[in-house]
Amino acid sequence: MNLHEYQAKELLKKYNVPVQEGIPVDRADAAEEAYKNLKVQFGNNFAVVKAQIHAGGRGKGKIQGTEQRGVAVGKSAEEIKTIASNLLGGTLVTIQTGAAGKVVNKVLVAQDVYYPGPNPVKEFYLSILLDRTKGQNVIMYSTEGGMDIEEVAHNTPDKIFKEWVHPGGGLHGFQARKIAFNLGLKGEAFKNCVKFVTNLYNAYVGLDCAMLEINPLFKTADEKIIAVDCKMGLDDNALMRHPELEALRDISEEDPTEVEAGKYNLNFVKLDGNVGCMVNGAGLAMATMDMIKLSGGEPANFLDVGGTANATTVEAGFRIILKDPKVKAILINIFGGIVRCDRVAQGVIDAYKSIGNITVPIIVRLQGTNAEEAKKLIEDSGLKVQSAILLSEAAALVGKAVA
Repeated sequence: MNLHEYQAKELLKKYNVPVQEGIPVDRADAAEEAYKNLKVQFGNNFAVVKAQIHAGGRGKGKIQGTEQRGVAVGKSAEEIKTIASNLLGGTLVTIQTGAAGKVVNKVLVAQDVYYPGPNPVKEFYLSILLDRTKGQNVIMYSTEGGMDIEEVAHNTPDKIFKEWVHPGGGLHGFQARKIAFNLGLKGEAFKNCVKFVTNLYNAYVGLDCAMLEINPLFKTADEKIIAVDCKMGLDDNALMRHPELEALRDISEEDPTEVEAGKYNLNFVKLDGNVGCMVNGAGLAMATMDMIKLSGGEPANFLDVGGTANATTVEAGFRIILKDPKVKAILINIFGGIVRCDRVAQGVIDAYKSIGNITVPIIVRLQGTNAEEAKKLIEDSGLKVQSAILLSEAAALVGKAVA
């Protein structure tokens, strides 16, 4: 579950992680008031307006049809109001949103951290995530933070440092100091960085994050270390331990079909292909998608109906797949170990009758528990459904359907 920047920062503050302060608003006039409040609190004329969407690259992204960037600096209440007005309700297109972009429903008016002082400011990069190959959390960091971090990782990977942390042992003091040292920090900034990294790691573990990224990690002119931006993803499987965090979910930022699938406990991911898939088991689903590609098609989705599939969930899966206008065929591939094939077959029949005229070809492969009963149900239904015994046969039928 992804969070907005302003939500993530509020959670970090509970772990004593210093952040760039800001006020989230959903109206232009409220943005103007937020600027005035920040000016009184911090004494700076400048403020930053940041579009709040679940995607990176906001600083380089633009609102469709305009030159308005997703992150912009204003130096007066009027400028802040204008920027917020340009952003709110607009569709922001970034390198991560794709051409469709995302609608901006809220902006964060944040304090200016580039204020003058005795020392130069500096932007760093730092993130924490799970390294599955090693079975350990890894802290990735670089002296080259900011909007061009993707180019840094691609062109100069030697500037990306990694520090692995065993989940059972926690982050050791020498590791936090090593990170501060590799970032080239000294004196007060060094001490502040050690505290920052330690508290940030505690937040990562305490909130059951799947990913936590700070870019930029910022050193101010007076040697403070703060999180200017924050991308936080929570592990969905751990939300039962954090019921209060579920309220932070923003469904408007998620794919509507994936949200609907979640209501039926279907594991669904929308893709860009032309063949809808309905499979039980993630491994079989991946193999089915491979077979579709080998047969000349492209999977339009990943859909795992799980081991408790019944007529209701199968019908729901059908409806979700058919909402995609790109779908030219549907392949149902069920291996009945836990799930009963006859239940799936009944779901196919019910969906056909309930939805009405389904114009795309449907290929069904049912093997395992009650497979014979399932085959008889489909044959006796009179529906135009093509059946197959082997997966290769099903894939060949798919190839013909999309040729």
